[in-house]
Amino acid sequence: MRAHQIMTRNVVTVRPETLIVDAANTMLRQHISGLPVTDGDGKLVGIVSQGDFLRRAEIGTERKRSRWLGLLFGAGREASDFIREQGRKVGDVMTPNPSTVAEDASLEDIVALMEKKDIKRLPVVRDDRIVGIVTRTNLLQAVADLAREIPDPSAGDDHIRDQIITALEKNDWCPFGLNVIVRDGIVHLSGVVTDDRARQAAVVAAENVAGVKTVHDHLSWIDPMSGMYLNSPEDEGLGKAT
Repeated sequence: MRAHQIMTRNVVTVRPETLIVDAANTMLRQHISGLPVTDGDGKLVGIVSQGDFLRRAEIGTERKRSRWLGLLFGAGREASDFIREQGRKVGDVMTPNPSTVAEDASLEDIVALMEKKDIKRLPVVRDDRIVGIVTRTNLLQAVADLAREIPDPSAGDDHIRDQIITALEKNDWCPFGLNVIVRDGIVHLSGVVTDDRARQAAVVAAENVAGVKTVHDHLSWIDPMSGMYLNSPEDEGLGKAT
């Protein structure tokens, strides 16, 4: 399998000048743990994740260093920490020049790079422009699907996947973090919905695409107000069965 067959395509991004509080609210609202950072021309310049918000002045978690450690590491290190802890913009805390993969990168290469760099997500780029992102969640979904002994995807499956994503993404009710995997015409939908009617609409939209044999619903439901989280009825049923 390749990156383009499992990646999330509708990627939420921010700019270096985006305020940190806005980036944090976007991550909470979209139920994602990281955001690619792009410049005014759409070029990928960095990535910001939950880990970048751990050491922040707002919550009193700044690094506490003794005087002699400050002398040891030098003023530059302290200045850098100050920017990350007190900066107001994404550009102050993001990781610049993040690792990326191409659309045809194999899952084996993706996992090897994640392990080597100790990272949880890899932007997928084409000519320095982001076209998708592969996260550990995408890989987990691929593992779960392979465990069902479904054959590897074909060129026809890739076309079906593109058609489903296009059909869903043009609607306001499109699931957050949508991911679609198709093998031998069998579709697996994953992502997050905040209204059960959106779940039903997503399944219907996928079923209406030519070549689709069966649609499996792995869409999770989240209450925007309380944060209450539920797996799809299909996944809940599988869990009880095992």
